[in-house]
Amino acid sequence: MSNFIIKHPSAAVLMGMAAISCSQKEKQQPYNIVYIMTDDHTAQMMSCYDHRYIDTPNLDRIAADGVRFTNSFVANSLSGPSRACMLTGKHSCGNHFYDNTHCVFDASQQTFPKLLQKAGYQTALIGKWHLESLPTGFDFWQIVPGQGDYYNPDFITMQNDTIRKQGYLTDLITDDAIDWIDGRDKSKPFCILVHHKAIHRDWLADTTHLSLYEDRTIPVPETFYDDYEGRPAAAAQEMSIDKDLDLVYDLKVQTPGRKSRLSGLYYHFINRMKPDERAAWDKFYDKVAEDFESRNLQGRELAEWKFDRYMKDYMKVVHSLDENVGRLLDYLEKEGLLKNTLVVYTSDQGFYMGEHGWFDKRFMYEESFRTPLIMRLPDGFDRRGDIDEMVQNIDYAPTFLELAGVEVPEDIHGVSLMPLLRGEHPKDWRKSLYYHFYEYPAEHMVKRHYGVRTERYKLIHFYNDIDFWEFYDLQEDPHELHNLYGDPAYTEQIAETKAELLRLQEQYDDPIRNEL
Repeated sequence: MSNFIIKHPSAAVLMGMAAISCSQKEKQQPYNIVYIMTDDHTAQMMSCYDHRYIDTPNLDRIAADGVRFTNSFVANSLSGPSRACMLTGKHSCGNHFYDNTHCVFDASQQTFPKLLQKAGYQTALIGKWHLESLPTGFDFWQIVPGQGDYYNPDFITMQNDTIRKQGYLTDLITDDAIDWIDGRDKSKPFCILVHHKAIHRDWLADTTHLSLYEDRTIPVPETFYDDYEGRPAAAAQEMSIDKDLDLVYDLKVQTPGRKSRLSGLYYHFINRMKPDERAAWDKFYDKVAEDFESRNLQGRELAEWKFDRYMKDYMKVVHSLDENVGRLLDYLEKEGLLKNTLVVYTSDQGFYMGEHGWFDKRFMYEESFRTPLIMRLPDGFDRRGDIDEMVQNIDYAPTFLELAGVEVPEDIHGVSLMPLLRGEHPKDWRKSLYYHFYEYPAEHMVKRHYGVRTERYKLIHFYNDIDFWEFYDLQEDPHELHNLYGDPAYTEQIAETKAELLRLQEQYDDPIRNEL
């Protein structure tokens, strides 16, 4: 071959051009997107973020092979609104899905799956939707009704039929995702949304995992006994582990005669089990209930017992999720898809694991405002490790569009994360984030509020049936225990942060700025 090239330089040139052409063609091959989203999974319960509680080796694989965002936030810490922000790339004031109580998602509006479809992508959604209307913009979808059931769940199909499948929901969603990827049109790029119910309340584990973590001693968080001094909205909530976690529904204390307002829901969930599953369940939780009744716990001992049960049940559901993420990663690797696929893992918001004495989310305080975000990057992206810039879930849509080579519409509120994934540090990257929570009065009674977070400060305004401001110096008070609004030492910083809040409300055209 070498003699032939020497004698015929024109052939060498042609072969070189062909090689360059092949290389360019390979580089220009469209990227696939696998977007995995869970419900209420918080960064504290992922070992790539926090080593205190649980190991999540498969989630850690994503971060180890790609990037971990250390300042990732949501725009509205509630399931449906968060999903609407993700799909549209807009704040709630732009997509008009404000809460889970009164809203139906306008399925005719612009979403990133629709734009990917127009660009030739195959799109699919499997699992939780929780937006009341039926999905649009997907070549295939199969969703659980409402929140879905962990055991032997129902699914709504594209034919608008409801079918029941046998098995544990996290396993079934992963099975269906793998089946769809395997049977797709392999001549086209694809984007699949794998949306799990896990780790949503009431934390019902796979019955094969019930004994996990029972030998663990879990210390209560530093702020577990927060007294909410100077923070009336924090004091008014109904998401206290001590007062509001239900012994039957949440903690599975199912002794004869014990009932609560949520008992019916609890028995609805566990009555879906097959006989062998129910036998394993009763064997385990009967002992939990007997132990509880024998203790006659009161006061702090009762609160800490409830915390311990809550944490262990939550961790067991995480364990199944992590296993299934591993199954999906293994499949993508076996099929040679990882080299050309962006794999994203996140949650619809953060969650309280006993911080401030709470479970649930909704507040703009850090534990629920933040959300985990890790990405395994395809070939051609060399960035690894932590990304510290502030990002928000409205950024996912423009990121996926830019990755696919699709023009990002001007009306999208978010900004593409692609410069960060390429290893750049744009000097004009955002220095503040906007937040707005609307669902009140409603479950957990977290009052309506909006606010702004900068790199150091956070300003929150609670409104509607209350008119109260809070201001925090996150550098000096990372647990947000000391409301500094009105403190003369921070007069200048409060004024600057309030001006930034108004600027963001004008930028995103939030009408609240004209209504108060």
